[in-house]
Amino acid sequence: MNDCTVVKVGGSLFDLPDLRDRLSRFFATLDAGQIWIFPGGGATTDAIRAFDRVHHLGEEASHWLAIQALSVNASFLCELLDGLVSSSASFANASGSDGRLLVLDPLPLIQADEANADHLPHTWNVTSDSLALRAAALVGARKLILLKSASWEGCDWQEAMQAQIVDGYFAQAMAHAPPALSARIVNLREYT
Repeated sequence: MNDCTVVKVGGSLFDLPDLRDRLSRFFATLDAGQIWIFPGGGATTDAIRAFDRVHHLGEEASHWLAIQALSVNASFLCELLDGLVSSSASFANASGSDGRLLVLDPLPLIQADEANADHLPHTWNVTSDSLALRAAALVGARKLILLKSASWEGCDWQEAMQAQIVDGYFAQAMAHAPPALSARIVNLREYT
């Protein structure tokens, strides 16, 4: 395990006018060595859902289009957070502008993971929640923090799934995650 934390910035937060400031304040509170930021989907991936509904693209094609949309969101977060580095390759050597923050580009990471027998399924039940969890496991992170527009206490992920706080695959993905990897949810809309 690395001394790092993967922080998923939920796409539902992208409309916050003060998102940059909220994220900066939140990151300053973390005691992790390296913070790897994973983009959520939000309106960008909602567009792919709409395309699928209208054009019947299917879950396989939609899965990869949605992950490409996450790459767009990674670029957005890089710009928002003052030009941080976006990477998915050399995790041990990658760093952001302050040496502590790095925005992960999901596409190359998830493409590389396809070679593993236990890669995530290609369904709409797998969203950026499960993808961020998978990324945390792949890079050997100790913690996963899901920044969302909703609150949740505890680690009953099946219940969180039923309450639609996390995606429809998250509980199963968490069951297969390394035992030392912890996960929690923070409502960034309520964060001061």
